[in-house]
Amino acid sequence: MKKVFLFLVCAVVIVGLALPCRAEEKVYKVEVLQVMREAAPFQNAYMGFLKELEKNGLVQGKNLVVNRSIIDFDIEKGGLIKKVGVLMDVKSEAGKIAARKPDLVLTIGTTPTKYGKDKIIEAGIPVVFTAVANPVAAGCKSLTEGSPGLTGATLHMDMKSALQIVKLSFPAVKTFGIIYSDDDSAIAHAEEARKVGATMGLTFVIKQVNKADSIKPAAQELIDKGVKAFIVPLDTYYGIRNNQPTNDLAAISRETRIPIISFMLHKAPGAVLYVGSDFTVIGQLAGQQAAKILLKGAKPETLPILRQQDLMILVDVKQMQAVGAQLPMEVLKLAKPVE
Repeated sequence: MKKVFLFLVCAVVIVGLALPCRAEEKVYKVEVLQVMREAAPFQNAYMGFLKELEKNGLVQGKNLVVNRSIIDFDIEKGGLIKKVGVLMDVKSEAGKIAARKPDLVLTIGTTPTKYGKDKIIEAGIPVVFTAVANPVAAGCKSLTEGSPGLTGATLHMDMKSALQIVKLSFPAVKTFGIIYSDDDSAIAHAEEARKVGATMGLTFVIKQVNKADSIKPAAQELIDKGVKAFIVPLDTYYGIRNNQPTNDLAAISRETRIPIISFMLHKAPGAVLYVGSDFTVIGQLAGQQAAKILLKGAKPETLPILRQQDLMILVDVKQMQAVGAQLPMEVLKLAKPVE
């Protein structure tokens, strides 16, 4: 009887000792790879990502450790040699990240995704991207399918849907101007707008500039060619020099009463109408993917690439009044005011 009692006591003690080990929560390690430190939209995507992880029970300081690597790059002074250099830096940093063996890597933007993913995936680490305008350009099979070890959330929007909103907002405008730089996303936006616009009876006059160029001469050139509205594409050019190109175009818009429509929801003053995907939302969608991979063991390639289904529409009432624009009630009912 004593032997039985002792056996039961030992069993309880052993189970009791084992329980804390089983109950101890796993700490997940996430690495983040990004190019350009002063990029407010990327910061919004990053915060959206963390917020979504927290909603799924993954909290920094509790069961989540996040290490963020940001490669500085002066895009205004970034010639070909410096661009090649930053790509080498991305690959080098990706190698360091892979060596640290995190549970998952978040890449913010096209460049770190395209040039950093391979070393990380080869090490058996899943990669989730956010703030990528064209997933195919970043190495995905299509706009909705990732590739082995890779998935994420894209800023890509259906250009026809966006232009339908623009056309509804400014029915009298048939000629639009786009000033853009050598950003991959900007080039894609300009070319797609011109191509799709032609099928909708819209003409796009486009002008490429260098990152160091002032926007003023290009804007005047397009005005001389008859553009009646400007469209701002997804382009880091508009954020350099403390948003100087954006501010200069806004001043030209007020002076000429030529409205600006922005496909980039970085709400710097100037645009009357904003149409596109919200960086915070895209970050949250990437967080949903990461949570499935970390908590449920999902393989990235089995998760479809996510995007914001309903385009966000914002209206700046003050700017609308400044340029004398009048938007139809159908658009105003759909839009949210710029804060």
